[in-house]
Amino acid sequence: MAFEIIDFHTHPFSDEKNNICSHKEFIPMDAAFSMDVLKGLGISKICGSVVSRDNDKYETLFDKIKENNDEALKLKEYYKGFYVPGFHIHPNFPEESISEIKRMNKEGVKLIGEIIPYMDGWKDYGDDKLYEILNEAGKHNMVISFHTIPENITGIEKMVKEHPDLVFVAAHPGEYPTLMMHFDLAKKYDNYYLDLSGTGITRYGMLKRAIDVFSADRILFGSDYPTCNPAMFVGGVVNDALIKDSDKEKILSLNAKRLLDL
Repeated sequence: MAFEIIDFHTHPFSDEKNNICSHKEFIPMDAAFSMDVLKGLGISKICGSVVSRDNDKYETLFDKIKENNDEALKLKEYYKGFYVPGFHIHPNFPEESISEIKRMNKEGVKLIGEIIPYMDGWKDYGDDKLYEILNEAGKHNMVISFHTIPENITGIEKMVKEHPDLVFVAAHPGEYPTLMMHFDLAKKYDNYYLDLSGTGITRYGMLKRAIDVFSADRILFGSDYPTCNPAMFVGGVVNDALIKDSDKEKILSLNAKRLLDL
């Protein structure tokens, strides 16, 4: 059976400063190269935010946020339907973040994130200023992709619990203790989802167990390209003999289509 694949978790780039591949000096990478690689693996669309590790060059961290969000919209135009942009918010800048939500809503963008606190100078998902921003996101039926921080589990749970109208997609299953954290939250909150990017899926049986806990309706395919090799993730789902084809289809594309109105 041939599967449509939507990669829910990528970080596209148009120049070197936003390319977070650890081995980019050995690969002739640009935006066109990325599309060729991903489409060559059967991926029909990618989603996610533009990220940058360089905080020092900006007068404020929100200047970086705004620049990355602008870059995401430019890449949306460049990729002509291949890329579904995600955008950044920041709890230290609630007014500016709410303005970004309204701007992106007008552009037809409903994915926030992946938000990555450690890259942007904050760390607590329990920050009340973040909730002011998320309240606005809820008005526009947005989806929140967030970087998993196991040591901030209290903040994660508070964020998910206090915003039942929003879908939260945790990035990275992680190793066993982190995966158990995801399972505990998934059992409590129906709005808690998981994407498969990063560590975790390489552990045999992890995906079958996650389906039994989350159900296939709350798991999304993601690779974290260009940090990770997307071929590993495609193979890890498509070739998993433990998983029914109907569940693979949900994970690989149907869930992303439903959440993002694709």
